Amino acid sequence: MTAIFVKSPLLLFQELGMTELLLIALVVLLLFGGKKIPELMRGLGKGIREFKDAKDNVRREVEEGMRDSDTKSNN
Repeated sequence: MTAIFVKSPLLLFQELGMTELLLIALVVLLLFGGKKIPELMRGLGKGIREFKDAKDNVRREVEEGMRDSDTKSNN
């Protein structure tokens, strides 16, 4: 019996050390400049917040649909 090891793309980020993270931060700073980075982070935060709100709305709609189907089946 042979074992098959599949490397997940998420494992790529687990192998990053402090030196690599500092190098990436330096490159980002050089590419975008100090004034543009806060704008990028603000946009990223807004995007994450919108995604989270949409996820919560879908969850709420599914739960309401399940409750509605339960009440219809009980009557």
